Amino acid sequence: MNTPKNVLLGTAFGALMGVPAFAGGLSQPVTEPAPMAPVVQIAPSQDWTGGYVGAQLGYADGEYGPASGDNWTYGVRAGYDWDFGNWVLGAGLDWDKTDVDLGGGPDNLDSIARLKLRAGADLGRTLVYATAGAAHAKADIGGASLSDTGWFAGLGAEYAINDRWTVGGEVLQNEFDNFDKTGVDLKATTATVNVGFRF
Repeated sequence: MNTPKNVLLGTAFGALMGVPAFAGGLSQPVTEPAPMAPVVQIAPSQDWTGGYVGAQLGYADGEYGPASGDNWTYGVRAGYDWDFGNWVLGAGLDWDKTDVDLGGGPDNLDSIARLKLRAGADLGRTLVYATAGAAHAKADIGGASLSDTGWFAGLGAEYAINDRWTVGGEVLQNEFDNFDKTGVDLKATTATVNVGFRF
């Protein structure tokens, strides 16, 4: 038999059992989880320290006194670079074969070899640099095979496709004063593109 006392106890018990269902309900706001910060992709870096070999193709515009001419060039290159973080220093050799007709006669520029130093800015996968050094040219002048050593200077850039392969380009000014004691200066501006393998 339900007495008021039993009804009161049953109601109180039911109310107490329902309290957990309201926990965090109206009295506490629901907190949304904080969004995760996006992942920042860092551009891949390139360590330019190491040796390289490569091939180059270009164009030469030559002058021997008042005579001038131009022609294609092709050649090889090799060297070693040291990466100091923001800057790269390097030394190398290259050789360009050409056949620049200097004035429509028997005079022509046959080849230029260079001992190179370069210094440039490490921009990650891109290296922009200045280069200079000694140059040695061979030419046929007046029916004689002559050669002389001069100097060159110029600018270049390389881009690392991956850790092994690079592509690049250079523009160089080559100067040979009083070429092989002929009393005439020989000059050549060369522009080349190159591909390299690093190791």
